[in-house]
Amino acid sequence: MLRWLTAGESHGPALSAILEGLPAQVEITSADLDYHLARRRLGVGRGARQSFEADQISILGGVRHGLTQGGPIAIQVANSEWPKWQVVMGADPIAAAELEGLARNAPLTRPRPGHADLVGMQKYDFDDARPILERASARETAARVALGAVARAFLQQAAGITI
Repeated sequence: MLRWLTAGESHGPALSAILEGLPAQVEITSADLDYHLARRRLGVGRGARQSFEADQISILGGVRHGLTQGGPIAIQVANSEWPKWQVVMGADPIAAAELEGLARNAPLTRPRPGHADLVGMQKYDFDDARPILERASARETAARVALGAVARAFLQQAAGITI
């Protein structure tokens, strides 16, 4: 059974993903993942971010010389826009004075129709939608696409299933 997990925020330093349950000897490379991430960027209705954000993929573990090793596979998709968001989205506490006046730090108190904002704000008791929209974003799909590319390679190689 395959199990996957993603972490990270849309405007954070990177999205991380773990895929476990894959056997050893599945052929996969960064170029394979890059191909599918490039296809993701061509989707209909993509926002302006798609035109300037590059998906910088790194396979951090579980693959050696193009072959899976049988353990969990760790993938990271770096955010090329992170320097612009570092102050607002950093993990460590920051003085309120440093955040004052930053447009990127303005609270988002009005949920957007058709998004997860309202439900997430209610579930986690937030007055600001920022923590919700950072996880429930189109950008977050980059991690899922990368994991899907690995699963796709496995299905093709193990069972002859072409997607």
